[in-house]
Amino acid sequence: MSEHTDLVIVGGGISGASLLYAVAKFTDVDDVTLIEKEREIAAVNSHRTNNSQTLHFGDIETNYTLEKAEEVKEGAELLAGYLEGTDPDREMHSKRSKMVLGVGDEEAEKLEERYHENGFGDLFPKLREIGREEIAELEPNVVEGRDHDTELKALQTPDGYVVDYGAVAKSFVDDARAEDGVAVHLGTAVENVDEGRDGFTVETDDGDFAADAVVVAAGSHSLQFAKEMGYGEDMSLLPVAGSFFLADDLLNGKVYTLQMKKLPFAAVHGDADVHDQGVTRFGPTAKLVPALERGELSTVSDFADVFGFSPASILSYVNILSDRILFPYVVRNLVYDIPELGKRAFLPDVQKVVPSVDVDDIERAKGYGGVRPQIVDTKNRELDMGEAKITGDGILFNITPSPGASTALKNAMTDVQTVLDFFEADHEFDEEAFRDATIENFTRVDDTADASDSNADGDDADEANSDDRVPVEADD
Repeated sequence: MSEHTDLVIVGGGISGASLLYAVAKFTDVDDVTLIEKEREIAAVNSHRTNNSQTLHFGDIETNYTLEKAEEVKEGAELLAGYLEGTDPDREMHSKRSKMVLGVGDEEAEKLEERYHENGFGDLFPKLREIGREEIAELEPNVVEGRDHDTELKALQTPDGYVVDYGAVAKSFVDDARAEDGVAVHLGTAVENVDEGRDGFTVETDDGDFAADAVVVAAGSHSLQFAKEMGYGEDMSLLPVAGSFFLADDLLNGKVYTLQMKKLPFAAVHGDADVHDQGVTRFGPTAKLVPALERGELSTVSDFADVFGFSPASILSYVNILSDRILFPYVVRNLVYDIPELGKRAFLPDVQKVVPSVDVDDIERAKGYGGVRPQIVDTKNRELDMGEAKITGDGILFNITPSPGASTALKNAMTDVQTVLDFFEADHEFDEEAFRDATIENFTRVDDTADASDSNADGDDADEANSDDRVPVEADD
């Protein structure tokens, strides 16, 4: 006998957890069940050691167009607002300076153009253009030991959110569990999803669940489930394993470098760990792996299911990896895994951020890094850099929201509407309450200006002084 629920969410990472939070607290759906194969929430890619811990606004991500940044900005502000409203003691996140660094005349000119002519200064009012002197005040090690004749410029913002996405996912689930009709099953592996005349049967190793609608938010495995059900035939995956090198306390905040626009991977950056500012992480590296989860041999066969070894998949891989920019990048990243040689090869990337670093100052991080699925469009034989969803009749496969965890709540808003469409308008989403609990807590420039005006007038001074929000020029 199957247990019945209105909605089953498969996957307890940041994506599935944010959807559970949105459905449970801000819709009138009666019953929702989350199923996670691991024994804890966010144990795979959302775990704090398996991602860059960055909340991406689009302000310093130099591979983003202005249009892409506009899309990402709202998603980041939703999550930042949630953190400001629920995590005043900074147990799930830290708030630090964040900048993208331009080294040399050419890179400095690119940042200047981006800020003034491309509209990023207008889109992000807290973003400032700063030179060598201010960079040195914020990040002394970025300037120390660098040639004085080398031009330095940075775009800097106080909105450098460093996030433990695993802790945030657990917070979402805890908030959802406080509502009636919410069930969470951990350590429960979904073996099959079967579509029938009256809905879906989600078969697990601990019994079956009957559901009117299903959302599969299981990262790389989402496409595996989709293909088993006949969806996603023109899609494959390029799994990329990211890793980091560790050093002692070198940076106060996040320092990114400029990104090559053809690469779908994050630019090398340095930042302090979310829970230990005495540890600086440099990375990520990006290595292609034939598995859907890092270090899990059982997922090699899962990758084979997704890849399919069809002529279209093989030709797509050949076309993508033969690119004159991507191929050398892939080869170079393979070298980084070689003991001793790897860190010597990676050292120039670290020294671009902190010039004084020596090879003995960095070590390959053990137990860090996850797998990020890059979507392959096998019809056009190219990488799909955007968000990947597949929508069926009553079922949604959420494969890789772009840019990942940063837009988890915005992604959840989109998915909520899709889910409610499955129920043919029998339920409603209270978007106003959702925004009140999230994005309304995010401080904007005009908010800080209003607080300053109140202080100047002597009104509400105690309230303004006790506010933990960051003023525009603050070095948090």
